[in-house]
Amino acid sequence: MAVQTSEAIEGAPADQRRPAVRGHALALVTVVVWAVTFVSTKVLLVHLAPIEILFFRFVIGFVALALLRPRILHVRGFKEERWFMLAGATGVTVYYLLENIALTFTTASIVGVVVAAAPLFTGVASAVVLKERLRAPFFVGFAVAMAGVCLVSFAGGASGGLVAEGGLGQAGLIGVALALAAAGTWAVYSIVTKKLSTFGYDSILVTRRTFAWGLAFMLPALPLLGFSPDWGSLAAPEMWGNLVFLGLGASALCFVTWNMAVKELGPVKTSLYIYLVPALTVLASAAVLGDPLTPPVVAGVLLTIAGLFLSERGK
Repeated sequence: MAVQTSEAIEGAPADQRRPAVRGHALALVTVVVWAVTFVSTKVLLVHLAPIEILFFRFVIGFVALALLRPRILHVRGFKEERWFMLAGATGVTVYYLLENIALTFTTASIVGVVVAAAPLFTGVASAVVLKERLRAPFFVGFAVAMAGVCLVSFAGGASGGLVAEGGLGQAGLIGVALALAAAGTWAVYSIVTKKLSTFGYDSILVTRRTFAWGLAFMLPALPLLGFSPDWGSLAAPEMWGNLVFLGLGASALCFVTWNMAVKELGPVKTSLYIYLVPALTVLASAAVLGDPLTPPVVAGVLLTIAGLFLSERGK
């Protein structure tokens, strides 16, 4: 029997830790950028409809990835292609359309809270599909994080509270249902992303193909959702500047880093970082737009972070 040296024994755990550390770093970078996208989107909504912003950002993202990796990804038949189709449908088209339509029925704060429940949906889906085990701290962390998300969204969100925007009437319930469907759709996308990572393809090429299918599925919905952009307004620096940020940063970069994080950590641990998005958005709004940081908001941020760590220990 071979004898292991002390260097080998000590080196193995470090080698095993490196992918996990890299995965956590990639997930954190991703949600930081995604949090800032809400500020950019707020600027763009002055002249563009949500569907127009969505379409332009993914076109820019696709072109950027095509220039970065100017070669064709040859998949091994329709058996693999269908996974790319499902990724594009769920992670690009259906998720964002459900979220945007939900915003027409209820407040941004309510939609943000409901969509932040995506890690719970991802955990349940992973337990059913991937047979991953979830322990009690995962669910305790979910409750703590959602308490923090609610504090952040309703106490300090720029969109105002329930009373100011009409509360939860019949239309509001429709909005909540659509946001829940969006969270469930993101859970499906996370599972599909894990499957795509097993094919062994380059992450940039995988993301580019996902964008291509997402845009293909989006095209039929454009006329139905009022796609009629004000082309003249796009010449303004604040317009094309924010669109480029959404296309290059939030789409091209972040979908690649998110997919890499899922490959390193798995869909459940990666999805836990979604808890941080509302908290980081409020912090970005305070820094960029001058929105106030009240004590409930600060408490909500701390609760969200605590819930993230608790849930991570339960996976």
